[in-house]
Formats: sequence, structure tokens, C-alpha cells
Amino acid sequence: MTILSYFVIGLLTLTLSSEPLSKPFPKSTSNEKEQNNKPKQKAPLRALIVDGQNNHAVWPKSTLMMKQYLEETGLFQVDIYRTRFTWGEGENEKSYLVLAGVGETTNTVNPQHDPEFIPKFADYDVVISNFGWKAANWPETTQKALENYMSAGGGFVSVHAANNSFPDWLEYNKMIGLGGWGDRTEKNGPYVYYTNEGKLVRDLSPGKSGAHGPSHEFPITLRAKDHPITKGMPEVWMTTTDECYAQLRGPAENLTILATGKDVSGKAPTDRHEPMLMVVDYGKGRIFHTALGHDAVSIESVGFITSFLRGVEWAATGKVTIPIPPDFPTAGNSTSREFELRK
Repeated sequence: MTILSYFVIGLLTLTLSSEPLSKPFPKSTSNEKEQNNKPKQKAPLRALIVDGQNNHAVWPKSTLMMKQYLEETGLFQVDIYRTRFTWGEGENEKSYLVLAGVGETTNTVNPQHDPEFIPKFADYDVVISNFGWKAANWPETTQKALENYMSAGGGFVSVHAANNSFPDWLEYNKMIGLGGWGDRTEKNGPYVYYTNEGKLVRDLSPGKSGAHGPSHEFPITLRAKDHPITKGMPEVWMTTTDECYAQLRGPAENLTILATGKDVSGKAPTDRHEPMLMVVDYGKGRIFHTALGHDAVSIESVGFITSFLRGVEWAATGKVTIPIPPDFPTAGNSTSREFELRK
């Protein structure tokens, strides 16, 4: 036998006796399969509600309502940051003050400036304002902190009377797009509305800012049907009893009106469709502005709850995963959910 033959036989023997270069993966146990099939839990988004001074007496309760709505989605962890000096709470709502878990506060006859109101906005994905008309100005460092937070890509949500706040704070007015009361006039920006024929108008003529008729159920009409917040909603749907804000003015820069409301009380201040749901771009940040939510009945509206939740998620992430619920209102009927505070 030649040397070459011995070499070939040896090589074949080595190949047959050696371990394979790649072993098959071990079979998963039933427990491992169960773990792999479980949906991965996403860390909750962090939301901050700021409040303390609001001419709407419901505010101590409405803060807790919004907090609970957000947490019930499973998407949010919510904190509350309050001014040390509180103003505007009603007798029926004072019991809700301590339930926020923010420590002791002092009620004042008039709104009072709190130099220690310094929330850490940067710790949160979204900030929600439940301030209102006549709220005392925040410290300048806090104002600048919100401006920087929003410019860098933060999220902000203005609820109802929060568009009455801080008329002399230019950057805040840019964030909310449109505001009312607080001696706002044409100097603050145009009056923006839709005509009955569906035309968008930016009225620069002189005039005051802020008005509303009596609270009542009124129709909401979508103006941006494909926006993530409103996508899937009926083109027209009814509020529960609420205020239909009108004659709002402001910089209206980078503003998109998602939906308008039409006062049908018979005592309307205008015969126009007024902005109710809006979004604003500010730097890299996103703002959702809802003019709805006057009192507890208004905030129990499924229309308010759904648009609020979807608006907060969009402000925080730029996307919306919260669905339109089966009990969402229609053009013919409003719907509501009676609120019960979790203990």
C-alpha cells in the first residue's frame, strides 16, 4: 500500500470519528417556550401633572381623574407637582387635595407666586397643565426650563382653562397656539376659526379673546381625520355638557386644528366652529391642546377621555396605540363613564 493510500484512510477515519462542527440547538422546555411567547413589557411612560391654581373649582378632583385615566391604560406612571399656594378649589373638591400625595399646601384668597415651584420637567415624557385663569406666574427659571424641555423634544398637554394661563409669557402662548381671557387681544395673535362653510379663517382684526355660552352638549367636527389622535373617530360626535370656548387668539404658529366645536345652546357668542382639539409643534417638542373639560361631568365624557388619552400618548411619543372604544360618542348621542376614585 502506498504512502498516499495510508494518508487517505487516516483522513477518512478522523472525519468519521470527530464531533460535528455545529451542534443542533437544544430543544426548548415548556417553561422556556412560555417565557419566549410572553409579550415583552414596555416600561411605562412618565407623565407629570402640574396644578395648584385654577378658577375652575373642580381642579383638585380633575387632576386625580386624569391621573387615574392615564394609569388605567397601563402605559403611564403619573406624578403630580403642585404649587405650595393653592387657589380656586371648591368646597366639594377640597377633600381631593390631600389625595394627590404632594404634601401640605396653603389656600390663598388670591393666586400667589410660588418661588419654589421648580418641577423637573426633563424627568418626564410628557407634562400636563391643569392650571387656569389668573394662575400666578411661574418663576422665570421654571418658565425657561419648560421652554428648553419642549425645544429639546418634550411633550406638553394643555387642558381647558390652561389656555387661559400666563398671557404675558410669549413662549407659553406659542406652545398652546391659541388662548383666551387674561386680557388677550389681537396683539397676542389672530382669532382662528372655521366658518359654517368649512373655511379656515385667521382674523387679524381688533377684538378680545375668550368667550363661551352656557354649558351644554355640542357637536365636535373633525378637521384632521388622519392625524394619529383623531384617526378612527366619527366625523362628528357629541360632548357631554361642557363649555364651547370661542374667540381664542394666539400666535397660532405650527398649529393644526384637529377638531372644532359648534355652540348650539341658542346663546352662542359666535355663529362659527371654534377650535377644540389642536396640536402644535414647538422646536422638537409636541403639544396637544384640548379646550374641553370644564367640570367633572365634562371630564367623564368618553369623547374627552379618549381624545385626552390619545393626545397625551401622542405628545409623549409621536404615536397613538390607545384604541377608539366601542362606547365612543356619535353624532346623535353623547356617552359618559361615571368616575369612581380608586382607593
